[in-house]
Amino acid sequence: MVRIASFAVTLLSAVSCSSAFVPKNMANKPSLVELSAAKTVKLGIFGGGTVGGGIVDIIGKKQKYFEELTSADIQVKKVCVRDANKQRDWATPEGCEIVTSYDDILNDDSIDMVVEVMGGTTDAKDVVFQALKNGKNVVTANKALIARDLPEIEDLLAEVNAGKDRDDEVEFRYEAAVCGGIPVIRSMQSDFVGDDISEIAGIINGCTNFMLTAMDRDGYSYDEALSEASKLGYAEADPTLDVGGFDARSKLRILMRLAYGVEVDEDLIACKGITELTKLDFEYAKMMGGTIKLLGVSKKVSEGKVAAFVNPCYVPGDDSLASVNGATNAVEVTSFNLQSSTYIGQGAGRYPTANSCINDIVSLAKGDKTPLPFNPLAKDTQFVNNFDSVFYLRLGYKDAVGITRQCGEVCEKH
Repeated sequence: MVRIASFAVTLLSAVSCSSAFVPKNMANKPSLVELSAAKTVKLGIFGGGTVGGGIVDIIGKKQKYFEELTSADIQVKKVCVRDANKQRDWATPEGCEIVTSYDDILNDDSIDMVVEVMGGTTDAKDVVFQALKNGKNVVTANKALIARDLPEIEDLLAEVNAGKDRDDEVEFRYEAAVCGGIPVIRSMQSDFVGDDISEIAGIINGCTNFMLTAMDRDGYSYDEALSEASKLGYAEADPTLDVGGFDARSKLRILMRLAYGVEVDEDLIACKGITELTKLDFEYAKMMGGTIKLLGVSKKVSEGKVAAFVNPCYVPGDDSLASVNGATNAVEVTSFNLQSSTYIGQGAGRYPTANSCINDIVSLAKGDKTPLPFNPLAKDTQFVNNFDSVFYLRLGYKDAVGITRQCGEVCEKH
């Protein structure tokens, strides 16, 4: 179990031969093994940017291997983009068409699978929902859409799959939506089914972890760290979702459903970002033998009740999360059977995120099924917006007689 405390900054094979004997009565019999042609799985990708280009690149490099692995020829048939004439840093596959209309993919009956990496929650929702209604499997990296509309997605899947044989059901996959290249979604769906998770604590936003590492290790100010993160592509033009903790909150909300079966409006999860942290906070953290990380934490606080928060936290130096630096993500899962399991890896970027999308694509091409992508809903578990924690306070005050006593009285009262 990770030891943490909220850091309140507002107050602070074949055999070869030349000949072979064939029995006379077998000479005209058909071969016992017939090699059938591989089936074709055609993809329609929405978004030709960083992640979309990564997906195209990986398929191009490993297409033959994927065919051997899945007995399916995975082809990128169409990529939908805003500007078809824009210069791109990936090669258009043979036979692939660049389109600008959503309907060119959604209404193409030859396309088996839609891959949504366009981002956003408006057009992306329309694309995902219409693809499912049209009987196409969906792979997405869109955590914001899932966090906001998970119940709707779940209901739509139940509706479009009603009365269908298992082999004909449409699938919804989203490994890339949480922690980029770390396979935490698949693990939560399959590795803890016989276990009982009591806590999840993790560094689940690469931008903020890069910034906090720069402030701690390199002595950067907040503004200097943000500038460097922007320069390296870790921060968006508007970094609010990252530095405000909202991106981490969306991921935590999804992990909570998978871990506890609890459904929660993400706006109810206590969330505080890193905007008020200063170099001085890291100096004090070092004096205490630790560091500061933006963590997403969810925990069973009593039988049938789960609490959660996203907050800058003091992490002791001997905790595994303390040494997770740069844009790396890490998730610690505490459970009854496995006790403590840690997942660590790249949480963002072209190839880490595309890799998770590829894993979903290949799984679907193999015919793997996940009837309940969000795990069953727990009827006896609820979210409570209430938790106990040790808070470290850094107070700034003008030296005067009795000021320490007065501060103590305020703390005692509240």
